[in-house]
Amino acid sequence: MKQSERYKAVIGRFEKEMPVVQTELHYENPYQLLVAVILSAQCTDKRVNMVTPALFEAYPTADALAAASQEEIYGYIKSVSYPNNKSKALLGMARKLTADFGGRVPDDMESLTSLPGVGRKTANVILSVIYGQAAMAVDTHVFRVAERIGLTTRSRTPLATEKTLMENIPAEVVARAHHWLILHGRYVCKARKPECGKCFLADVCRYREREDAKAARAIAKAKSLADID
Repeated sequence: MKQSERYKAVIGRFEKEMPVVQTELHYENPYQLLVAVILSAQCTDKRVNMVTPALFEAYPTADALAAASQEEIYGYIKSVSYPNNKSKALLGMARKLTADFGGRVPDDMESLTSLPGVGRKTANVILSVIYGQAAMAVDTHVFRVAERIGLTTRSRTPLATEKTLMENIPAEVVARAHHWLILHGRYVCKARKPECGKCFLADVCRYREREDAKAARAIAKAKSLADID
């Protein structure tokens, strides 16, 4: 299957099966989403959603968070992964957001990535979810699923994956495609054991094609050995 054909088929299937998708992180404004995405690095959305209500109640704005101490922030987020690093990042982010941007979450990549704790992936989430821009955030799920399905080929970095996806997915679909790939990787195309039996992409998936070919070769080999005997 040609790459262009695979993209068309995959996008069509997702549009049919998951027409409405959104982030599973809970938030009410851009500041809250930025905090939640920073906390979500190498951590589940479920865990993040457990700690953010109390955190947001204590620090409802970037100004309030900027006035806190790292130790105080740590107390609210200690159950997430890497709480020391993240409490430091949140404090630095809040202080710079307040000092340089008046507490308003920026809407461009350069400004966003100037904030402590904000890398390209986090910035793309904000640009896509909050500002509706055609931005593809590549996390571990997107990186793995895009390669496994066959949307990318031997991508070595998240940036390479992002560029390939952006080149091949229509701009008006990119925001949804980000969520499609994340959710598919989280619930179906799992890292250790993909659940191909319940996957609506199985017949257009490169991984499934290879597994089927491998199985066919094994059957042919077994038959050949049986004929010899």
